[in-house]
Amino acid sequence: MLYKHCRQTIILFLIVNFIAGCGNTQNQTLISLTTPLPPTSSIVPTSTLEQRSPSHDLSDYAFPDLIDATQQYMFYLHGKIIEDQGIPAISPDYGEYEYQAILEKLSNYDFVVISEQRAKNTDSLEYARMVVEQITTLMSAGVPAKNITVVGASKGAGITVYVSHLLGNNEVNFVIMAICNPDNLKGFKQDQIFLFGNVLSIYDSSDELAGSCQELFTFSEDKGISKYKEVVLNIGTGHGILYKPLDEWIIPVIQWAGKP
Repeated sequence: MLYKHCRQTIILFLIVNFIAGCGNTQNQTLISLTTPLPPTSSIVPTSTLEQRSPSHDLSDYAFPDLIDATQQYMFYLHGKIIEDQGIPAISPDYGEYEYQAILEKLSNYDFVVISEQRAKNTDSLEYARMVVEQITTLMSAGVPAKNITVVGASKGAGITVYVSHLLGNNEVNFVIMAICNPDNLKGFKQDQIFLFGNVLSIYDSSDELAGSCQELFTFSEDKGISKYKEVVLNIGTGHGILYKPLDEWIIPVIQWAGKP
């Protein structure tokens, strides 16, 4: 009888613990289901990180914090497609605008190259005023005017025309590439925009968007223009010459800026 009683006691003990265990498990399940999930906004899919656009570092071409008066400085003002598309910018007609390759090649000739990606729909006259302020800062720091060159391509060349006019300096060098067409020439003349300094015009003979700047040169004579020249290329890619760092226009630019 004692054995039988002990066995019943053990069985009863096991049953009680089993029931208690089931109760704990149920409570744990309820707790886990009611634990709040992290907000979906804090979960960033890996694919989102992978699809971020690559950054394009133009910091090497920012206006310098420290100005060395013994250096030669060159501003490069890009075409409008960079405003519209950013970097890279690709034209269906001319291919990629090799902006950084152009800057690198100009830098290879020991110029301090200054350039930046302009905002979309930049106001040309306002931007020209900013460039004039930067040039004035360079000259105030002792940089000779003849050691400063402003190079503009297409819309950048239009800005360069304004810079030349607003600055009114007879010694600064300017290069205007593929900007002169009947509409632009008419606008410059109506607004009484004259060229000052030493001005070089470059365009390709097959360019359907721009041609000779001779009319603007003649309009600017006896107003402040010191020296001017025009180079007509026969590459055959028209406006596309601006999209690549071609020696055909790079070399004349370097020479105009005072390098042998």
